[in-house]
Amino acid sequence: MKSPLYPVIKLRKGKDEAVRRHHPWIFSGAIETAAPNLQAGDIVSVVDSKNEILGTGFAEAGNIAIKILSFSNRKIDNTFWQERLKKAFELRKMMGLTNNVSTNCYRLVHSEGDNLPGLIIDIYGKTAVVQAQTEGMALNVKTISDALMTIEGLDIDSVYNKSSEAMQRMGKDAVEDGYIIGNKSDDFVLENDSRFLIDWEEGQKTGFFLDRRNNRELVRQLAKDKTVLNTFCYTGGFSVTALHGGAKKVVSIDCSKKAIAACEKNISLNGFDINKNPSIAEDAKLFLQNMKKDKFDLIILDPPAFAKNHRSLHKGLQGYKFINHEAITKIKEGGLLFTFSCSQAVDKAQFQSIVMAAAIETGRKVQVLYQLDQPEDHPVNIFHPEGAYLKGLVLKID
Repeated sequence: MKSPLYPVIKLRKGKDEAVRRHHPWIFSGAIETAAPNLQAGDIVSVVDSKNEILGTGFAEAGNIAIKILSFSNRKIDNTFWQERLKKAFELRKMMGLTNNVSTNCYRLVHSEGDNLPGLIIDIYGKTAVVQAQTEGMALNVKTISDALMTIEGLDIDSVYNKSSEAMQRMGKDAVEDGYIIGNKSDDFVLENDSRFLIDWEEGQKTGFFLDRRNNRELVRQLAKDKTVLNTFCYTGGFSVTALHGGAKKVVSIDCSKKAIAACEKNISLNGFDINKNPSIAEDAKLFLQNMKKDKFDLIILDPPAFAKNHRSLHKGLQGYKFINHEAITKIKEGGLLFTFSCSQAVDKAQFQSIVMAAAIETGRKVQVLYQLDQPEDHPVNIFHPEGAYLKGLVLKID
């Protein structure tokens, strides 16, 4: 039997089933013993109660005590990072997202979905934006960045570390954001020929919600001659694609003045008139509550996560019910409603059920035309179903 390569964490008897099913999380309650003086971010070897090696991963502080990188006795070195990143790149290449003349922004690494839990890497033109969501990944950002530069066919010249916000949310010492390799380059990108200014230095997440790409394209296909309301619009992704699809008019709503300013820039960047397509800094819930009936025949509800965890699930579901009730009540007859939830705590059945409850209360006829989810560059590891976080419905309202 090979010896473990790293300090050992031993699991309780019978607590190894999830690991053997290749679930990448080990909870603190499953641990029998741990090597002394371990720090969050240390690489550890995981063994069962009989000392059989189950995998290698990062020790983390909190309820999820270990995130598995390899289900073997694997050395986590430059070769490991290069192999994993190359595999992720090859998937995006197979999906037609690399060297694409109409789209030059996509997600290269999607955490557990690419067997790199706690790591997000988004590509914006020639810049890779890295977001470490665990201390283990944060400690390896430089090594990961160097490995990115070795991938043949990945045409980037700069790497930006955007990990401080995620670290602060976990109560960790501040990690300064900044360029690890290269400098700032062009900050506008193409998505299906639409142009967007991306602020990966100051914007939310890595600067843009790349996971809505396919859903934005569907809006483009269905927006012709429609008057569109885009609520929780952020920087106007859905607004721009609706206008490219021939929408008669688009009204964009977000409570952030900074987001509204960016939305207007993106509308102008694509050659559309911001006066004819107003962007309004207002609470989207209040706007929906106060707006008159029959003004819009396509409404987009794409709120932030109302339920960030199971403790806030009830309150979050009520939030989804309220905005869907208002939209279904007030949309024109024959109108289309795009409604989304990005709450990991809300599963697909719960979301559809709460939208149905809202529809019942309105007394209107509602058909489900499409059931939407995240795109191919946000893959779900079949052994980690929690990764299927994005849910969406397209409804026809009569």
